[in-house]
Amino acid sequence: MAIVLNGSGLTIEKLVQIARYNEKVELSDEAVEKIKKCRAMLEKKIVAREIMYGVNTGIGEFSETVLSDEQMELFQRYLVYNHAAGIGDPAPIEYVRGAMASRINVLSKGNSGCRPEIAQTLVEMLNKGVTPFVCQKGSVGASGDLAPMSQIALLLMGEGQAYYKGELLDGKTAMDRAGIPIPGLQARDGLAAINGSNVLTAMSAIFLYDANRFLKQAEIAAAMTLEALMANMKPYQILLHEVRGFKGAIRSANAIQKLIKGGDLGEGKLKCKVQDAYSMRSTPQVIGAAHDALAYARSQVEIELNGVGDNPIFIPEKNLSLTGANFQGSPVSLPMDMAGAAITMVCVLSERRMNRLNHPALSVGLPAFLTKQGGLMSGLMLSQYTADMQIVEQRILCMPASIQSIPAAADQEDFVSMGMNTAIKNFQIMDNAYGILGIEFMAAAQALDFREFTFGKGVNKAKEIVRKYVDFLEIDRPLYPDHTRMKELVKSCEILEEVEKEVGNLE
Repeated sequence: MAIVLNGSGLTIEKLVQIARYNEKVELSDEAVEKIKKCRAMLEKKIVAREIMYGVNTGIGEFSETVLSDEQMELFQRYLVYNHAAGIGDPAPIEYVRGAMASRINVLSKGNSGCRPEIAQTLVEMLNKGVTPFVCQKGSVGASGDLAPMSQIALLLMGEGQAYYKGELLDGKTAMDRAGIPIPGLQARDGLAAINGSNVLTAMSAIFLYDANRFLKQAEIAAAMTLEALMANMKPYQILLHEVRGFKGAIRSANAIQKLIKGGDLGEGKLKCKVQDAYSMRSTPQVIGAAHDALAYARSQVEIELNGVGDNPIFIPEKNLSLTGANFQGSPVSLPMDMAGAAITMVCVLSERRMNRLNHPALSVGLPAFLTKQGGLMSGLMLSQYTADMQIVEQRILCMPASIQSIPAAADQEDFVSMGMNTAIKNFQIMDNAYGILGIEFMAAAQALDFREFTFGKGVNKAKEIVRKYVDFLEIDRPLYPDHTRMKELVKSCEILEEVEKEVGNLE
């Protein structure tokens, strides 16, 4: 069933369905009417020669230049041309589809001043699989994601390039093959198509969807390691976390309790230390803090998905044209910088638990480096090196982009969010996170194979899935294929999906 875009109610999950899983979209009748009403107001103001930024003036430093009637339409074309100034490799198709869906939802609110044909054409492009070729780099995350959004807008003039049925074609050919009429650009249409932080917001929404699923897998890996190390599970009692009050910690402790249920550790049948190291007993507080950080980021991203980030903004009910800076990406880039740091923090904790599995003085009787023939064999010694390298890269990437503004446009645009840098680096952080957690999963499964007690139902299922892809390390072998398979396994979320079938939802 198609997802209806009407300017409100666009969630992260709905955006991912459109962007990643090619769900169809449609404009609500109410949205079309709002767009028409706003356009009618705009056209009256044009006839009345009211000065409106980006409609009958230039932009940026040229905002004081008033355009003639003959120049207005031509300006929209040149606006898109000169802003299509990105560089390098193409953004993944799901990022572009997400940005298009986000932009349609903004236009649906009826405050952008474009013709209905602009939003309707973007809807057809999504539904018929025409995805513009967009360079990932070029946006500074203010005045909107102008460079990448302009490459999308080129298609509205039958220009640029687009993917269609697996081929990269010139824009007009892609639109013609899909049977989509080219609307062209009239007054305001070009700026309305590009003037929002829709690419970085769509990327952030996709990241948050994946990050939530990653954190649930981090809890599964933690539960496996805790069982392998015969942890004291008193720090995971829900009451302990309720008296402090952080929702994320309560959620995380509850998830881990579910995972160990039915095993000897969960039922108190094993002798444990009075108190474990922080990396073993702080997991709910640490992963919980990440849950809370992502929840805040989600709230900001979903506001932006359903908010108007244009300049100017038109209020038909009051016959107003308002100029401002709603395109500024900082409300998204700041919490998303924190989201990337949250994922890195969870990975550092994962590596510390993996260290305890390897370390003979810390592993509660497990063989050094989880090998039966230490000395001749090195076991998982080097797996830790690989995890450590990836963590250092994550730490480098955790420098906030939201404080990195460089003035542009002759200092008219003298503070920008750099939110696209945040969005790009967050996916690099997540790519490393899959590998780091995959190594903990592999080490935990290896350690559990040395134990002879009963494991929790969730832990058992997770170990079973790991063993589908990576065999027990009886004797040393090259580990890079195992590491890579585990990274892809974590990315696929197969462990999560199978475990949740066994123990229920971990949220």
